[in-house]
Amino acid sequence: MTPAQLKAACLAHPGSGEEFPFGPETSVFKVAGKLFALSPLASPPLRVSLKCEPGLAEELRGAYEAIQPGYHLNKRHWNTVEVAGVPAKLMGDMIEDSYDLVVSALPRKTREQLGWAPDPG
Repeated sequence: MTPAQLKAACLAHPGSGEEFPFGPETSVFKVAGKLFALSPLASPPLRVSLKCEPGLAEELRGAYEAIQPGYHLNKRHWNTVEVAGVPAKLMGDMIEDSYDLVVSALPRKTREQLGWAPDPG
């Protein structure tokens, strides 16, 4: 996954946007003003920090060397991922999960405006 593909994957979700509150070198992806991903897209190796359910976060860290506790974030709820070290499908799933975790905590009206419904599975 390239930086452009990572950016596109984050922005593919309804209501998502890119901001630069930490300076031009760090892309911060938000939905309804809430952070769900951040990445210094131009700094190799390509890394992204994503929100994750605590149990799954630990499981993923144990399974992939490229997945570490969130850098400068709550390590219980965030992972920092070296993108080249995980399968592309998993990377997409982790981005979607991070977005879903953030959206699920938004007010019902906001979730409805985004057209979001929880995964029935």
